[in-house]
Amino acid sequence: MNKPLFLFAHGAGLPSTSPWMQTWDGYLSQIGRVVRFDYPYMAKRGKGPPDRLPKLLSAHRETLAEERKKHAALGHTGPVVLIGKSMGSRVGCHLSLAVPVDGLICLGYPLCGGGKREKLRDQVLKNLQVPILFVQGTRDRMCPLELLDEVRGQMHARTHLHVVPTGDHSLILTKAHTRTTGQTQADEDTAAMVSVAVFAAGLAQRQV
Repeated sequence: MNKPLFLFAHGAGLPSTSPWMQTWDGYLSQIGRVVRFDYPYMAKRGKGPPDRLPKLLSAHRETLAEERKKHAALGHTGPVVLIGKSMGSRVGCHLSLAVPVDGLICLGYPLCGGGKREKLRDQVLKNLQVPILFVQGTRDRMCPLELLDEVRGQMHARTHLHVVPTGDHSLILTKAHTRTTGQTQADEDTAAMVSVAVFAAGLAQRQV
């Protein structure tokens, strides 16, 4: 079966069991096999600052190795995709520089550290070699779209962008947007998932 594996990493503040992660797990499960996991600091404490990048990378790498084997054992031959919410997407980008994967999906990439434009986390993006899909909200102060456009212009990897109108860092719409357009959160989530599905299908075609 040409079913993709989505290894789904959480953001800095909420675990893999959060309602947001569960909602997106439901969406992704319609097109592939989804595996959510917790980084060590979240699994043990549930509070406090995240571990340093090396420890996050080690946990992410270990989980990827385990799930890649399970994916193959289940008879799946589809692409391996690292997908993450905010911090989880950034760690996935770093991991892709060390371990072969087929693609990356960032649900709210944290381009500006602490929301500060002078603290760009852009070098890892410029070093990427695998296709990447950014799903970004127009109100995301951690990733202003004009800055992301500049970075994308300097990247070597194939990049794709899906914009969520009025979406914040968690891709949540404003009530005013829903009132004026009639588009609900579910509607915009569905539109984002269409982009995800098209992206994943493109990765599968590259395997042929």
